[in-house]
Amino acid sequence: MTPVLPLLLLVLCVSSPIIAHGKTSSLKSSAGCSGHRVSIPSLSSRAWLPLNHRRGPCSPFPSSSETVAPSTADVLHRDRLRADTIRKRLNGTAAANKPGGVTVPTALGSSLDTLEYVVTVGLGTPAVTQTVQIDTGSDVTWVQCRPCPGKACHPQKDKLFNPAMSTTYSAVRCGSAACNGLGGPDFYGNGCSKRRRECQYIVKYGDRSNTTGTYSSDKLSLTPKFAVDHFQFGCSHAEQLLTDKADGLMGLGGGAQSLVSQTETKAFSYCLPPAESYSGFLRLGAPRAAASRFAVTPMYRITNADTYYLVVLQGIAVARRRLRVPASAFAAGAAMDSGTVITQLPPTAYRALRAAFMKEMRMYPRVAPPSGSILDTCFNLTDVDDVKVPSVSLVFERGATVDLDRSSGIMLDGCLAFAAAGDDDSVLGIIGNVQQRTLEVFYDIGGGAVGFRAGAC
Repeated sequence: MTPVLPLLLLVLCVSSPIIAHGKTSSLKSSAGCSGHRVSIPSLSSRAWLPLNHRRGPCSPFPSSSETVAPSTADVLHRDRLRADTIRKRLNGTAAANKPGGVTVPTALGSSLDTLEYVVTVGLGTPAVTQTVQIDTGSDVTWVQCRPCPGKACHPQKDKLFNPAMSTTYSAVRCGSAACNGLGGPDFYGNGCSKRRRECQYIVKYGDRSNTTGTYSSDKLSLTPKFAVDHFQFGCSHAEQLLTDKADGLMGLGGGAQSLVSQTETKAFSYCLPPAESYSGFLRLGAPRAAASRFAVTPMYRITNADTYYLVVLQGIAVARRRLRVPASAFAAGAAMDSGTVITQLPPTAYRALRAAFMKEMRMYPRVAPPSGSILDTCFNLTDVDDVKVPSVSLVFERGATVDLDRSSGIMLDGCLAFAAAGDDDSVLGIIGNVQQRTLEVFYDIGGGAVGFRAGAC
């Protein structure tokens, strides 16, 4: 990593801080981007960059390029598919089939359809703007590259990255450690271009989409003063079923190919904004905030699925009262995931949460959930300006207690934004991005911990 001063576009909306109403339901998006709700740190040698929802007034994508936004039911249907893919990987039951020809599969990735947050970085020398989705459930970073003939690439916001125009670009060579690490030691000859001896890759996702091309190396500029030299990424020349306007994906998982693993920091954090009309941030490295401001719990990893960051949830409180849920209900652990939308709990824990939440919300009439939705606890909040949402707290191992944001982290479209993970308490839980809103979630990979700081964005 070396300091650089490239011309780098950072999407940043800044406004005066505002105070969120702690007892109201989801914040309503305004017509314009309101920027950050809290004061933001000054840019320094540390990598700190704005993060925004891919839709809405703060999105870097032109509104005219957006297709019709999917319904909440559609998003949550895809959400369940993503969660199922994560659980299969962690159970060791998902395997990517090795194709013939010149590509070799990396680990199977999670569904892309639920990814909601984007950052803007610079790639190459000179730095070329690329707007990419972030995903803690993926390791390989990739962008669409020239040449990409016909309809092999989807329409995107920025110009396709052209490796020929970068003075620091190089293709990863066949037989190198980086190439061998994509698919294990038995792929040599299948994962290389016979004509150029350049390493080829393919990433298959749980929603049946995939990207394939040349595994490459170039300078990644995260801020005007912070860059990662020789960053390895996929230069995608073909894809299937990818239709988002993003230029690619930034892998923040724990595997060897991820952004975090390729730097010396071994730590990163992010804050997901409460609504589409606000901005959050992504930070590479340890936060400067005092450790006492974070609720910290141990992080666990699984050798054959080291992409994912696991924690142990031990309890839930509603309206400051701890629910009577046996510890055995949480024994399978939970995965922290930026791409899963709603939190999925073991069924025993979910039933207790639902009962307590309905009791606290009894002044509001119940309504049927949207057709096909996995949400089952919904209320008629039409024309109600001040919804009294009860507090919900998640209690993690070693007593780390995280109070969810009442305005945005508990309900989604008038429904309790939780679901049962399955029919058996032995199933892995997943902490989704709705519950992570406004929290700075800190992944200390080197120290083996996950931290939470309230009211960060």
